[in-house]
Amino acid sequence: MAQTSVATRLNELLLAPGGARFDEALRAVAGEFGAVTATLHRADSDQRLLHMVSHLGLPEPLIPITARIPFGKGIAGLCAERKEPVTLCNLQTDDSGAARPSAKQTGVAGAISVPIFDAQGSRLLGTLGVGKPGEHTYTDEEQRVLAECARLFGEALTRSA
Repeated sequence: MAQTSVATRLNELLLAPGGARFDEALRAVAGEFGAVTATLHRADSDQRLLHMVSHLGLPEPLIPITARIPFGKGIAGLCAERKEPVTLCNLQTDDSGAARPSAKQTGVAGAISVPIFDAQGSRLLGTLGVGKPGEHTYTDEEQRVLAECARLFGEALTRSA
């Protein structure tokens, strides 16, 4: 997993004009991780809600459920509340309460959500998540690469605000 190549590609995509840049960037991140799902949420800290900006691979019934996620609920919501990555080796068998029961409809097992911060690293802007089809424990290197992707998404979210 080459951090510079994915970062370069993401930067190109996120600097492109038009609304599809987030969709294309999510596809690039999913491809880099071998993920079948990916989500990008923007945080509304005042309301303590995450709002869907873009998604990839979510089953149709889950789209309205994931359109608005309260902080503390599900993987992305826990990530937003804790302001740190939340990972699950196997979402399908998770009994920690991190994954909402409806999340099993995704069919993914290895899932991670990382926070997106402003340039100063102090204000939560959103979350970036990916899900792989099989069990997977995300390595420190994978988490670093995803955090770099989140940083680039944060710059793009700031520009689009």
